Amino acid sequence: ADKLETLVGIYGIGQVPTGDKDPFGLRRHALGVLRILIETPLDLSLPALLKATADNFPAGMLSATVAADLEGFMMDRLRGYLRDRSFDVSHIEAVLEVLNGRLHEAMPRLLGVRTFSLLSTSKDLAAANKRVQNIMRKNHEELGALMANAVFDPKLMTDEAERNLYQAMVDITPFAQGYFSRGEYGQNLKALVTLKPFIDDFFDQVMVMAEDEKLRINRALLLKQLGSLTNQVADISKLAA
Repeated sequence: ADKLETLVGIYGIGQVPTGDKDPFGLRRHALGVLRILIETPLDLSLPALLKATADNFPAGMLSATVAADLEGFMMDRLRGYLRDRSFDVSHIEAVLEVLNGRLHEAMPRLLGVRTFSLLSTSKDLAAANKRVQNIMRKNHEELGALMANAVFDPKLMTDEAERNLYQAMVDITPFAQGYFSRGEYGQNLKALVTLKPFIDDFFDQVMVMAEDEKLRINRALLLKQLGSLTNQVADISKLAA
């Protein structure tokens, strides 16, 4: 609490470290908070902690964006902390993309991603995931409003390959979710590798960007479900070469 109050208070009045100048030791305080959350570990959200700390100061005393600004400052410190522990940069970015400030899960997730990356199929699944995300992004740009209110309908599937992918997702979800809820992150990612041939067949045989708008939205929603399933532990598209 003392470290958080010092960080938020001093950062919030504009005394931000620059270059090698850090007269109030904010980098040291930031690393201390990170280590407490990670190494204890404590199931506390960093963004929530920063907001709660900022809210305890009198109104108008601190910068209105201090919590968000300080979170970015601390995440940079976190990247350095994790690199010093020999984690791959791509693995770090993959985990931080979905961590949502739950720093006590950082190390277990990184160890799971490291184990997953040693599998011969990991790069293939990562590349497939990157393709899924690219298509999702394009569909969101073009059909965002329509997709926001749409619900996936299995009855609209017309191709065998999409039905097979959907069934494979249904079959693997309980196992993958079980591993995830128990913190067995490496096992979660390893289980998802079984989806690889079904994803390949889907892209080989199914036209995602179909002219029929209803069909296209349904296929985009299927890929959205796939992305949510495969990226629980980390954004594995960031592992693609």
